Amino acid sequence: MTPALERLMDEVHGAWRHRWAGLAAAWLVALLGWLYVFALPDNYEASARVFVDTRTVLRPALQGLALNEDLNAELNYVRQALLAGPQLQKIAEEAGMLEGVSAARKADVLSGLVSRTAIAVHSASEHEEDRNAGNIYRISYQDPNRALSLKVVTILTRELVSGTVGSTHAESESAQRFLETQLHDYEGRLSASEAKLAQFKSAHLGVMPAEAGGYFAALQKENGLVEDTQNKLRTAQSRRATLERQLRGDAAVSAVGSGSMSGGGSGAGDTLSRIAETQAHLDDLLLRYTDRHPDVIAARSTLEELKRRRAAEVASLRRGDAGAAATSRASASPVYQGIALALNQAEVDISDLSSELADHRTKAQELRKMLDTAPQVEAQYAQLARDYDVNKQQYTALLENYEKTRLGQRANDAGSVRFTMVQPPSAGSEPVSPDRPLLLVGVLLTALAAGLGAAYGLNLLQPVAGSARALAALTGTNVLGVVGNAFPARTARAARLDARRVYFATACLVATFAAALMISNAGWRMSLPF
Repeated sequence: MTPALERLMDEVHGAWRHRWAGLAAAWLVALLGWLYVFALPDNYEASARVFVDTRTVLRPALQGLALNEDLNAELNYVRQALLAGPQLQKIAEEAGMLEGVSAARKADVLSGLVSRTAIAVHSASEHEEDRNAGNIYRISYQDPNRALSLKVVTILTRELVSGTVGSTHAESESAQRFLETQLHDYEGRLSASEAKLAQFKSAHLGVMPAEAGGYFAALQKENGLVEDTQNKLRTAQSRRATLERQLRGDAAVSAVGSGSMSGGGSGAGDTLSRIAETQAHLDDLLLRYTDRHPDVIAARSTLEELKRRRAAEVASLRRGDAGAAATSRASASPVYQGIALALNQAEVDISDLSSELADHRTKAQELRKMLDTAPQVEAQYAQLARDYDVNKQQYTALLENYEKTRLGQRANDAGSVRFTMVQPPSAGSEPVSPDRPLLLVGVLLTALAAGLGAAYGLNLLQPVAGSARALAALTGTNVLGVVGNAFPARTARAARLDARRVYFATACLVATFAAALMISNAGWRMSLPF
């Protein structure tokens, strides 16, 4: 036999010496434990299940038109509020749990109500992450009084539904009151901003910044218009000079001469016509007379005079003399007329451009005079306009949210959220706790462990040597021999008889356990005097 096994056998033999004390300890623990298990009160559980459906027809129809309330968050808030503060005391009072209870024990009663109440939530869909399928809330309560447990669950279920709806209404009304207050506030601000803006415009009517860029943009625009008009004016003046040169040029003068000559006698009073008539008369005289004839000499003298007059008219026409055009019949020439008309149009354009340039210069000068005041006016106007825009945006946003809140409340009243009682409050006829068979088994195992522990503990307190090796180890001396029992048969019979008694006592303990199980299943209970 190995030393370890020898030591184990020595410990077993030592504990066996205190077998009756261990057995007595086991019986004592078992009896006391079983009596306590039978004295435990039965707890009945009442429960109810409520389905909260947010997927009604109104929800998608109101998408974007009404404020979406987080109903799940509201339900969680109500669920936590049910088991805390004044709401918990209200439920306990309605259930009759605080009748005749002293103020000192009231906290214990409320704490027991919280500990025995369970409100669980899970998704109605097979997939827990699908939060759009609605939730199922399970409310349960355990109490020795079955009727009380059913009453408490009924109250909790009613408060969960009514509390959620009532809280939603209260929050919606609170939100509407807040929005109404803010609307009145921003309406006053908006009116004040409008009045300030109108007063500012009236006070600075002549120096208000333009809508397209303000003072500096207007000044830059006028300067640009001045420069552009000057360029146009220079172009028109250059064109006029060109036309004037053309009007006094050879082409126009030649056209006047050719046009008058081809005109024949249509203009008998002008110099060209008289030259033509005198030349014809001279030719006729030369056919009849000689060069020395007085009439021929007179005709030649007249012709020379007329040619000198024509040369003077052409010279006046080249110089731009206005009277020369009439006397020289220049106004009858199409070429001369075209150039003259173009020159007149150029004069009109120059006059218009000069007036326009003067206007732009005047406006630019006026804007330059406002160089010291216009930027401040523009800055003040921008500030007033910005304040007005901010107040208007805030007012518009508040008004929109106010309308959405009112529409959301009407939608809730119309049934945008539906509560369905999946399982009405009910309580089973059998208690759910304690699990007496399991507790009885636990007491038996605890009693056996207590008996073994007591026997082993006594052995440790009163150790003996059960073998020569143990004696040698205990005394530190060598054992030379062992004296045997004088009556081994008698001793063996006594040991067997004693073992039978121990086995019988243990069997009686097990039998008592079996009887306790049967009694427990039969529904027998007892109450302790304390």
